[in-house]
Amino acid sequence: MPARRSPARRPTMKDIARRAGVSESAVSFALNGRPGVSEVTRERVRRVAEQLGWRPSTAARQLSGEGAATVGFVVARPADTLGVDSFFLQLISGIQEVLAERHLGLLFQVVESVEDECAVYRRWWAEHRVDGVLVVDPRAEDPRPDLLGELGLPAVVIGGGPDSRQPGTSTVWADDAGAMASLVDRLYELGHRRIVHVAGLPRLAHTERRIRALRTEAERHGPQARVHSVTTDYSDAESAAATRRILGAGEPPTALVYDNDVMAVAGLAAATELGFAVPADLSVVSWEDSALCRLVKPWLSALSRDTVGFGRTAAGELMALLDGGPARTVQVPVPRLIERDSTGPARPH
Repeated sequence: MPARRSPARRPTMKDIARRAGVSESAVSFALNGRPGVSEVTRERVRRVAEQLGWRPSTAARQLSGEGAATVGFVVARPADTLGVDSFFLQLISGIQEVLAERHLGLLFQVVESVEDECAVYRRWWAEHRVDGVLVVDPRAEDPRPDLLGELGLPAVVIGGGPDSRQPGTSTVWADDAGAMASLVDRLYELGHRRIVHVAGLPRLAHTERRIRALRTEAERHGPQARVHSVTTDYSDAESAAATRRILGAGEPPTALVYDNDVMAVAGLAAATELGFAVPADLSVVSWEDSALCRLVKPWLSALSRDTVGFGRTAAGELMALLDGGPARTVQVPVPRLIERDSTGPARPH
């Protein structure tokens, strides 16, 4: 494992004064809008501050050396898909339970891209806004762990693999491959040989793990098993559209696995509209369990896990890092299948 780099140093008023050729008191006057310096000096100081990347500290506790008393959490996903995503709501609930015990706040922001997320981390670091961050949706060739290591911001990656930890960064992960294996085994027992996985966003580490695991399990079960995955943006609209395309193909699958509950409900509705009876013609499984799975007919079979506990574990690992503990990799229990009315034996052909 590569050695951890020394964290970057935040620019100070002394740095600005040295670069601008003025006193620290003049820098303070200029940056705080106080009288005592000329407009020419004020403009020069502000220009130098911008060049150095200086930002004012917005955390009052930083003045006493106690830290920002805040943890950061950024999500780079389409904002309109988050409001109905039960996973994030439960995850944040678990995180908040731990933070409340330590009287820490949670600074939450939604952005459009990983590049925007990295920019937020740089700004938070420069402004002393957070003491550490929780990172979600790890990706292949992910720039965030290296950036956070460079900044010296303690971080916990939620959903990374067992070998994905970077120096100084903890990882909390679930065995998606193991969950997919158990799910395919059960569908195979029920006679299903044509299985389609309606996945979430491409390039996410857990999406890729599930896709690979589905292919691996199909190969293990032999040539009769025919499977493939289709990626979406996690929304009900894309899930319904994908379901219509899949079921409109020449030889439709006998089982559909959706990456969350919202997608599964939308897929169920689309299949019913097309005349498919669930589970007589088609079995449906949601990767995430929630009350939504029990508010439709038939009730949806789902992979169940303690998502609130997942959030508590992640926040607890971040607290350990803030207390000076070592970075760790922690696995949470494998999701288990709860069979309800939406799964049954495959219809003989």
